[in-house]
Amino acid sequence: MTDKNMITITAEKAQLRQTMLEQRNNMTRKERDGFSQNLCEQLWVLISGNKIKILHSYLPMGPEVNVLPLLQKALNSGITVVVPRSLRKRQMQNLIVKDLKTMEAGIFNTYHPKDAMEYSGGYELIIVPGLAFDKSGFRVGYGAGYYDTFLAEQPTALKVGVCYPFQLMERVPVEDHDVWLDLVLN
Repeated sequence: MTDKNMITITAEKAQLRQTMLEQRNNMTRKERDGFSQNLCEQLWVLISGNKIKILHSYLPMGPEVNVLPLLQKALNSGITVVVPRSLRKRQMQNLIVKDLKTMEAGIFNTYHPKDAMEYSGGYELIIVPGLAFDKSGFRVGYGAGYYDTFLAEQPTALKVGVCYPFQLMERVPVEDHDVWLDLVLN
């Protein structure tokens, strides 16, 4: 890929991020709650149908799809739930959740379980956030590269993106380091 193409893709992603953030922020709480509930139901069918025992999920920030009810249901069902703690330099520390009520603030307005054990094993399912997704399974995140780095290290896990309907597009700009998802639910 030429430097000129990289600049164009970088600019396209920046514009797309801005557009998606604005649209997502303009949703009503009722709309977000309805879509989130539907997505949690779809994810639960996927989890139970595939007999998932170990899953990794983001913890929602602001108006992201709220997967907390799903994570609570997974915990109640004896599923190991692992969530990220964002570190500097595009690194994540993966922590086992025991209780969704004992969280502490992290960097970039994130949060993570307080006093949690680190997890270093494999995953059967990874639930991935993003700002835009396409029908081929590519995504545009917030631009820090945390998930692309992490997903590249998890070749056997089922990688599932979740988004509101307007966030699913025909095509998103793709760079060489972008990791393809197996499924996008909306």
